[in-house]
Amino acid sequence: MDLTKPIDAAIEIYATATYSDPPFECREWCSVNDQGFRVSELRLGTQTGTHIDAPAHFDAHGATLEALSPAHLIGRYFLLDLPTYGTIETVTTLCSSIADEGILFIRAPLQTSSCLTLDALTYLLQLAPPLWVVDGSVTIAAAPDFTFYQQLAKAGKYWVEDLDRPTAQKVHPNGEIFALPLALVGTSGAPCRVLIRQ
Repeated sequence: MDLTKPIDAAIEIYATATYSDPPFECREWCSVNDQGFRVSELRLGTQTGTHIDAPAHFDAHGATLEALSPAHLIGRYFLLDLPTYGTIETVTTLCSSIADEGILFIRAPLQTSSCLTLDALTYLLQLAPPLWVVDGSVTIAAAPDFTFYQQLAKAGKYWVEDLDRPTAQKVHPNGEIFALPLALVGTSGAPCRVLIRQ
């Protein structure tokens, strides 16, 4: 299963009233008729489409992308279906069967977001997986915007987000995930191909 959003002119770019990620542009650099081969020029941000974030995305002193070993990008995942509102008790119960999975796959409800209490998030951050795959929106109760991501960064976690949501909803427990970003150095993230084998 491919959880990656296609990157084309229709890709949604993160923007607020005062900020926007770089736009996506793809144009012909040269053609087969001109040079005997075709090359395209790309312009995009490190967080374009389905992507991986390093701690440096929300922590000025956090690790950049290359600090995560490729060994952590492939492996068995633990699927955690979050409720609309998640407390420490709820999350502890949902995670009772976690074993040695190397990746935590968090899935919010399809038509809404999931709100966690801060102590529920703190519990999850103490789990071993250094890589999280996050499907949907997760916020922290009574906390400022970006608290979820700031806490991930502070804990040294890496996370993949902006998945193809309808496909991600079809993912079952007990499978393997392959999260394969560009091998960029010194960046806060990179576009990422995300595949599931189950």
